Amino acid sequence: MEAWFSALLAALALPQYGLSTVFAVALVSATLLPLGSEPAVFGLIKLDPSLFWPAILVATAGNTVGGAITWWMGYGSEIAYEHATHHRPRELRPLQWLRRFGAKACLLSWLPIVGDPLCAVAGWLKLPFWPCVFYMAIGKFLRYLVMTGALVWAFPGQLSY
Repeated sequence: MEAWFSALLAALALPQYGLSTVFAVALVSATLLPLGSEPAVFGLIKLDPSLFWPAILVATAGNTVGGAITWWMGYGSEIAYEHATHHRPRELRPLQWLRRFGAKACLLSWLPIVGDPLCAVAGWLKLPFWPCVFYMAIGKFLRYLVMTGALVWAFPGQLSY
């Protein structure tokens, strides 16, 4: 088991497979699993500053795909719930708020703690998929751009090997 895990870590090492690692970490971090992708993006950019824009775009793509998966998880959960219970419970105020703003509320999917569940609730409410993905992508892109730019500005020195 230890050899398999070491081989997996070696395969995902940033210097060798940087952008694919950033994509995978960003995708997983956009699900309901507790993981942050910013350190991977920042680490890759510190290793190779020329990858700033590719890393931002790849992280945005991975995080958006993860958000879309979470949307589908919420959608499927609602269908299973309705099939099992055959009734609609009274909607809570946050659900009413989300329904009122619709897909545009997915702009907030970049927020820590509430952003990923927001994508699942958007699926649960059956908000339109593609507009939700569009707004998720905008929010996630802006988050990576601002956070990574701030980290690069705050820690300007390049890592040495």
